[in-house]
Amino acid sequence: MAIEQTLSIVKPDGVARGLTGEILRRYEAAGLRPIAMRMLRLDAEAAGRFYDVHRARPFFPDLVRYMASGPVVVSVLEGEDAVARHRTLMGATDPAKAEPGTIRRDFATSIEANVVHGSDAAASAADEIAFFFSRLELCPRPR
Repeated sequence: MAIEQTLSIVKPDGVARGLTGEILRRYEAAGLRPIAMRMLRLDAEAAGRFYDVHRARPFFPDLVRYMASGPVVVSVLEGEDAVARHRTLMGATDPAKAEPGTIRRDFATSIEANVVHGSDAAASAADEIAFFFSRLELCPRPR
């Protein structure tokens, strides 16, 4: 397995409910190491740019409004097969369909307020990481 990087966001509902530490603990316990992290508040323009791939979808306005509704914690996670491992830990977008023990099954309150975001592929991870972090802000493991 290759060492990869992926983007993770603890969404506004997760931050507001004090779940950031538990979510990060689960990532680290699964071998995903945070190599960059920050708390910030997206405005509607930034949230729209970040989720631009969904612009034509009917849920886009609600997604942008939700992501701009409060602080988020954005991190870059690094580890073996990080993208797939992170997606497995998150669980299905719809918490009712997520596997037991996943973050969304355990903490999400709805398909909209589903606590976390994660990159869906290595290419999108690279783009998403660059949206939030410069190369100088990444502190990867020594190889």
